[in-house]
Amino acid sequence: MPKPSTKLAESLEVLKGLQRRGLIAIRSADITRTHRERLVRNGFLQPVMKGWYIPARPDETAGESTGWYASFWNFCASYLTSRFGKKWSLSPEQSLLLHAGNRRVPDQLLIRASQSRNKVTELLYGTSLLEVRANLPAEKDTDIQGALRLFSLPAALVASSPNFYRQYATDARTVLTMIRDASEVLDPLLEGGHSTVAGRLVGAFRNIGRGRIADNIIKTMQAAGYAVRENDPFEAESPVIFTNKERSPYVNRMHLMWKEMREAVIEAFPPPPGLPKDAKAYLKTVNDAYVMDAYHSLSIEGYRVSPDLIEKVRQGTWNPDTNAADRGQRDALAAR
Repeated sequence: MPKPSTKLAESLEVLKGLQRRGLIAIRSADITRTHRERLVRNGFLQPVMKGWYIPARPDETAGESTGWYASFWNFCASYLTSRFGKKWSLSPEQSLLLHAGNRRVPDQLLIRASQSRNKVTELLYGTSLLEVRANLPAEKDTDIQGALRLFSLPAALVASSPNFYRQYATDARTVLTMIRDASEVLDPLLEGGHSTVAGRLVGAFRNIGRGRIADNIIKTMQAAGYAVRENDPFEAESPVIFTNKERSPYVNRMHLMWKEMREAVIEAFPPPPGLPKDAKAYLKTVNDAYVMDAYHSLSIEGYRVSPDLIEKVRQGTWNPDTNAADRGQRDALAAR
C-alpha cells in the first residue's frame, strides 16, 4: 500500500498540472474527489464556495488572506466565464477603476450578466459578487483584460454615474487623461443621444485642463442638434496640470496620489533620527529584518519559502544549477 506521503505527492502532481494550465479557480469537475479532499485536508486547496477552490499554502496561518486577494481577479473571471460564457461584464465604474490601474479588491464586485439571478454570492474574507441583470456593452465597446470583461474606456465614461467623479476623483481624472481626442467619446455620445452625459464630460475634461477636447464635444453635439449644458462633476479643481506627453495611467495616477498624500505623509513623518551611534548593531538589525521582509514579499506571490532558503539566497550560496537539494527547492517554488 502506498505511503500517505506518496499519495499526497500524487495529488500534488495533479495540482501542479492544473497550475501549468493556468488554472487559479479550480472546480470540482477539474479534479477527482480523492485528490481534491486530500489536497484540502493537507492545506494545498482552499474552498471558496461550493464546488470552487483556489490553491493555498499549507503553512499559512488561520485567517491569512494574502492568497485570496492575490487570486481574486483571476478567480472571479474564471467563475463568471464558467457561468455566463461571454454574456457578462464588470460594471462601468469598476471598468474605469481597472482602466486607471486601480486593482484594489472591492468588498463587493458588481457585475452585469444577461442571465443574472440578481443575487449576492458570498466569497472569502468578507468579499462578494453582486450580479445584476442589466445591459451589456456591445462587442465593439468591450475590452478584455486578462480574462476580465470590461466596458471599453469611452463606453464606461458614458455609462458611469456622476457619483464616480466624487467618490473616485483620482481614478476619474486618471482615465480622462487617457482620452487623446474628442472623437473617442463622441461616437457613444452621439449614438445614444447622451446630451446630459456630454455636459458632464465637458466639465470633467475642462477640470483637468483639456479644454480643447471639451470645446470639440460641445461643438459636435450642438452641430448634431443637441443642447449641452456644461457641468463639472468634480468637487474641486484638479490638483495636477496634465500634459499631453504622458499617456500611462499609472504615471498620471501616481502624480495625483503624490499630490494628494504628500502633505499628510510629511506631517506624519517623525523627525530624522540621525546617524546610529552603534553602526554594527544597526547593520545587524537591517540584516535580521531582511530575512523576514523577503519572506513576506515572496509569500505575496504565493510561493512556499522558508527563512533558511532566503538566508542562503541572501548569502549567495543557493545554487540550484549545481546543488541537488537547492534544485529541489527551486522546483518546489516553481510548482507553487
